[in-house]
Amino acid sequence: MTEVVKVSKFARFRKSTGKFAREIRSELKKVIWPSRQQLTHNTITVIVACLIVGAIIWGVDFGLTKILKLWVGVG
Repeated sequence: MTEVVKVSKFARFRKSTGKFAREIRSELKKVIWPSRQQLTHNTITVIVACLIVGAIIWGVDFGLTKILKLWVGVG
């Protein structure tokens, strides 16, 4: 007869965690990391884009607030 071997939950967890770590390491080897110059350029681009979007949102909010105050007659 064949024996049924039970594997503990901890052993399965350890095995799956190890496999997960190996897969992460394998995927990270495939990544093309940016140079310092590219990273700086991309960071500046993101900051400028955030400032532009923030200014647009602020302008729309300010304008709509003024229009609403004129329409309602407050202030």
